[in-house]
Amino acid sequence: MATKKALVETAKQFGCASLISVNSDSKTIKGQKLGVLTGVMYMMPDDTLCPMSKLAGCRKACLVSAGRAAFTPGIGMARAGRTRFFYADREAFMELLIKEIEKVVRKAKKTDQLPAIRLNGTSDIDWTTIKHDGKTIFEHFPDVQFYDYTKSPSIIRVATKVDNWNITASYSEASAKYSKMIKTAAFAHGANIAVVFREKNLPDEFMGKPVINGDETDLRFLDDRGVIVGLKAKGQAKKDDTGFVVDATQRDSNIIAAA
Repeated sequence: MATKKALVETAKQFGCASLISVNSDSKTIKGQKLGVLTGVMYMMPDDTLCPMSKLAGCRKACLVSAGRAAFTPGIGMARAGRTRFFYADREAFMELLIKEIEKVVRKAKKTDQLPAIRLNGTSDIDWTTIKHDGKTIFEHFPDVQFYDYTKSPSIIRVATKVDNWNITASYSEASAKYSKMIKTAAFAHGANIAVVFREKNLPDEFMGKPVINGDETDLRFLDDRGVIVGLKAKGQAKKDDTGFVVDATQRDSNIIAAA
């Protein structure tokens, strides 16, 4: 196995120096107040790394355009570099990923926090299909809490068999086919559903379920079951007109008009 220094040098050849960002955005920093140290991996989504994004209509509104990435070119370049690294040298990529997660675990232990890892910050990869030394990343770190949002019904299904991978389904009304598919999978496997709302004030209910404020923290594994995780539109999502961003007020008006 290569040293971390050698792996970092390999990563730099592809345009990145690390894979995981630790408490690098406002939502994950909020988790520290709850005793959680969060590491997130951000990549550049494409047809392979986020295959349902076209059907869900979220490509233009993707979080890849939100936050500091909207005005800091280097962030996007690093995400593209990680993606190239992932495709070109999976063995070295996984070795570095393991070493970086180990670092998060050590830091969390030192500061008396719970380590949590979100591998799909801006991707939608089924990590149960990727193994290193015969084990998935979840098996390498059975005591670490992993969590992600997903647009993939198959990931919702397989994650139920992984004790330390919490999944929240990502909703969209850009396609009736996608909307039905993701709701069916979420309801069948007990996953909460995240909905991006246009309104500044989140609705109290949606789909007959209570709405919680998902922007208060990113720690979805702490949410009660059977809720809608309400998120406010950010970045390019504020201009979205595909149906990915839901207008709850307009929906209510349409229902009243049709009654």
